[in-house]
Amino acid sequence: MKIPLANFKSILSIDYLKSLTSLRKELNDNGLNSKMLAAFLLQQKYESLVGEKEQGQRLEINKSEIKVYSQNGEDGILLYILAKIGVQNRCFVEFGIGDGTENNTANLALNFGWHGLLMDCKSDNVAFAKRFYQNRLGPRASRVKIIQCLVTTENINKVLLQNGVQGEIDLLSIDIDGNDYWVWKAMSAINPRVVVIEYNSSMGHEKSLIVKYDPNFDRYKKHPTGFYHGASLAALTKLANSKGYILVGCDSTGVNAFFVRKDAAHWLPEVSIEKAYFPNSRRLERYSTLEQFECIKHLDFDYV
Repeated sequence: MKIPLANFKSILSIDYLKSLTSLRKELNDNGLNSKMLAAFLLQQKYESLVGEKEQGQRLEINKSEIKVYSQNGEDGILLYILAKIGVQNRCFVEFGIGDGTENNTANLALNFGWHGLLMDCKSDNVAFAKRFYQNRLGPRASRVKIIQCLVTTENINKVLLQNGVQGEIDLLSIDIDGNDYWVWKAMSAINPRVVVIEYNSSMGHEKSLIVKYDPNFDRYKKHPTGFYHGASLAALTKLANSKGYILVGCDSTGVNAFFVRKDAAHWLPEVSIEKAYFPNSRRLERYSTLEQFECIKHLDFDYV
């Protein structure tokens, strides 16, 4: 039997870590792999070492960050959110998945028995992803449908309906490095309880900006730095609020924002944009956030 998601945090508690062997057996018996175990143990070790000052600067969801298959700590954040709000149908939609090995729904599909639809615009990525899920899920691979699609505002609802996804789902993840805001705005076929969407930290936390819509958007053709894409956290939060969602936080590397539908967010507080915002840690290695925006401020933006 699979571990109920709502009980995941209690099963993997500090008190339970009396025996690493027994923990590994418990995870294996419930279909969870050693990669998740290693990620959890490293996260717990980190939490025991950081100082009180740093702890005080992090939201609860950031203290739960764990990377299993996600790009950063999104896997842990999602488990935290879902443990708080529960799940309804364990259905997801994610587009912009790359080759399928590093995204926001792989952990749920491979370790928790979720099902859903994955999309990417590149044929080689889709082919690799299909092999990846087939190898790991075997006869259960049909639970994850993977298609090639360049997602636009014009086709998103039609694509979802044609692939049998509509109405309420538990999770939507959007990472297409360009029209993220516009596609979410146009979406009406599904009603996700949780939305993970990439925000552009180069725009800072005060500006409410969106790049101009282009169905063939390519961030590096727009500007060689790749800094011109998507929308600011403030713009995404305004859109989320208009659709009935609240901001509950961002991952600490400054990539993804997490929104929960208001009717599901009983145990999760709304977080201000200023408190949730993180600058992109990778970009800070070369440019300050101000310098990043200086590179692209002359380009076309929509202000909301």
